[in-house]
Amino acid sequence: MALRLLLADDHRMLREGLRRSMTDAGFDVVGEACDGVEAIRLAGELTPDVILMDVTMPNCDGVEACRQVIDSGATSRVVMLTMHADQDVLAEAIRAGAAGYLTKDCSTREIAEAVRMAAEGDTVLSPQLARSMLNEVRRINEPTPQAPTPGDERVVSKREEEVLQLIADGCSTPEVAAQLYISQKTVKNHLASIYQKLDARDRTQAVLQAVRMGIVSLS
Repeated sequence: MALRLLLADDHRMLREGLRRSMTDAGFDVVGEACDGVEAIRLAGELTPDVILMDVTMPNCDGVEACRQVIDSGATSRVVMLTMHADQDVLAEAIRAGAAGYLTKDCSTREIAEAVRMAAEGDTVLSPQLARSMLNEVRRINEPTPQAPTPGDERVVSKREEEVLQLIADGCSTPEVAAQLYISQKTVKNHLASIYQKLDARDRTQAVLQAVRMGIVSLS
């Protein structure tokens, strides 16, 4: 069954272009919203798998719309689209619960892949944004690495630590699998275990918590 996609952007021409390209890529575009308020309403009515949400929209911006969609308990994953990689907006979007953040100069293939990954539970960022976003959220939260004391048991396994470090380095699930010579399913199993152990909702929260605990580092 095709993934169900909702488009939210105040520029009609861009929405029409996205509709054509996403339909060609095999997605079922179930609706379009011209502002944040309409996006929130359609998210509740249409229950799409993924929402492609513009950051800058009238009446209610994309970040606030994302926050309200997530707070409503909707299962839809939200991928933000923006013209500019503003650091503060990046951090706000992640805190609002966005599953991805892409710049509009991404290719159709990259957007389609991001939608699929978001639907599978991954957090997706444009490669050039991954490092800066993690560093910015770390700066805002001012994490203090907590060195383990003698006798402490390892919080995560050695393999989970390797997975976490590769995720912190900006690797996708397929890239982690390739580098560790394991299957993507195994990577996802490790991530599920990591989320539970670190009380994290997604890979971004897991990495930030691991940085605070001194398990991984951001070079």
